[in-house]
Amino acid sequence: MDYMNGPGRHHLFVPGPVNIPEQVIRAMNRNNEDYRSPAIPALTKTLLEDVKKIFKTTSGTPFMFPTTGTGAWESALTNTLSPGDRIVSFLIGQFSLLWIDQQKRLNFNVDVVESDWGQGANLQVLASKLSQDQNHSIKAICIVHNETATGVTNDISAVRTLLDHYKHPALLLVDGVSSICALDFRMDEWGVDVALTGSQKALSLPTGLGIVCASPKALEATKTSKSLKVFFDWNDYLKFYKLGTYWPYTPSIQLLYGLRAALDLIFEEGLDNVIARHARLGKATRLAVEAWGLKNCTQKEEWISNTVTAVMVPPNIDSTEIVKRAWKRYNLSLGLGLNKVAGKVFRIGHLGHLNELQLLGCLAGVEMILKDVGYPVVLGSGVAAASTYLQHQIPLIPSRI
Repeated sequence: MDYMNGPGRHHLFVPGPVNIPEQVIRAMNRNNEDYRSPAIPALTKTLLEDVKKIFKTTSGTPFMFPTTGTGAWESALTNTLSPGDRIVSFLIGQFSLLWIDQQKRLNFNVDVVESDWGQGANLQVLASKLSQDQNHSIKAICIVHNETATGVTNDISAVRTLLDHYKHPALLLVDGVSSICALDFRMDEWGVDVALTGSQKALSLPTGLGIVCASPKALEATKTSKSLKVFFDWNDYLKFYKLGTYWPYTPSIQLLYGLRAALDLIFEEGLDNVIARHARLGKATRLAVEAWGLKNCTQKEEWISNTVTAVMVPPNIDSTEIVKRAWKRYNLSLGLGLNKVAGKVFRIGHLGHLNELQLLGCLAGVEMILKDVGYPVVLGSGVAAASTYLQHQIPLIPSRI
């Protein structure tokens, strides 16, 4: 049975996987081919050059793994660290929790700094730990840039400022899975040593590519890393980079062609314009939530996310019912509340290949669902607040000027 069958288009508003552009779907609609032919290395070479642009790095070395963000996490850790190494890692939601679980299972010594869900990373605690670490026992700082479970974005530049202030050599490892290509991210300027993202988020591709970018300092760290690694070993990739064939094993050819099309769309719009579009979508969603009389799970303005909004519901309403009703009646997919916020929030994802009118359709659907579950929303209130803002903010489409 095709559970997706329904009239019209399915409205996908989870914080990943996201809508795939028609141009990308068409680019991937091709047969397999010999990845050892001249065509795939030539394609790969351009992709490696261009993915550096989305990280905003000139000195980083990118790696593209046929995996998810979870695999990209493992690659970042095992190539730069050794078992027993001390890591300071911030727990602020479900996905930072999962990364910390992976760090522990890989036998690193994880120093967890926990915040209430809805808050960002506690940088005061980090400052204290760095100031006390005279022997530089801390080998890495691991932080999720954008925590989709709670809609919280962390200030990565502030982490770098602390490391520089205390002249601490720890590596800075950043999960940019739901931020890169949607939020401002500056790998070189912020001194990020390893950044990573996944294809199914702001790149608007199917799941299946984990993209990692390593600084020269991170590449140097591979020389002393004693962690076991095979599939995710950067050195295997570097050998094939030198040979000009690029792949130590069979790549996902269709995804590579899809990535080419996705990057072309991003560069045509302009990366800074893409980031500005996400800022508009995030602001419009938050205005709608405010008009409904509901609260954002994110507790301070400084932590707000422009890729996902986690909406808190009153105690008498189970947010899981909102998500179920959205899918069953309105052909709309919203994000569930996860772990500590299960039943307390629902999430509106607004990232990737998405425009303002699509978002307004989602907001109209949410209003009807809220009415369905007994919340006294004024129909049209959120849509009006969002559209009043957007009407003055939407620029002309660059390619049509």
